[in-house]
Amino acid sequence: MPLQQIDTANFLKNTQESALIQLVYVSSVTFKSRIKTSIFDEVEEHSRDHNEARGITGILCYGNGEFLQCIEGSKKEDLTLQERIFADTRHKNIKVLLIRAIEQRSFSDWRMRLLFLERWLWSPATKQQAAQLSSYLPFSPHGWSPKRTEQFLQVIKTFETPPHIKAAGITYNALGNMIHHIAAPHQAFLVVQGLLSLLIIAAVLLLYL
Repeated sequence: MPLQQIDTANFLKNTQESALIQLVYVSSVTFKSRIKTSIFDEVEEHSRDHNEARGITGILCYGNGEFLQCIEGSKKEDLTLQERIFADTRHKNIKVLLIRAIEQRSFSDWRMRLLFLERWLWSPATKQQAAQLSSYLPFSPHGWSPKRTEQFLQVIKTFETPPHIKAAGITYNALGNMIHHIAAPHQAFLVVQGLLSLLIIAAVLLLYL
């Protein structure tokens, strides 16, 4: 069961049907999805074809293998979309960070529907614009409080253009993380093996020189 799903259901149950709801959740993208970067194109296509037709707006952020999405819409549409999100097998460890009734939308359209938060892949112009995000990077929103989540949303609302990168970079980043995950526990062994290999090569060279 996704984290805090019961709290979300209880909130919606006690909220008026006509209310405008803002829901912010975070999840971990599965490794398979990170390698298959078409997930990002699929998300954008889904937002165009599904969300806009139902009056749902918001923003989706990705970084460090994690999604953070803010969705805004009517109670009925938010609940329906929430169920679809929680059933999506392309991500896991879903946690609701913030849910509240709002008077107006923070993201009135989807011009920034996909915000990449992989700083090492940004252009110089993007780095300058996104300097305010330094305290939120590396991106790890699972432990954020509602207040910190609100502050993050306030920052990204001010962007004139979204930090955007080529999806291929996500694949390279995922592969790098996998290699790091495998190699990290064996770093001492690999260092010793590397030194021994260098000594063997040096000894062979000395024998034949």
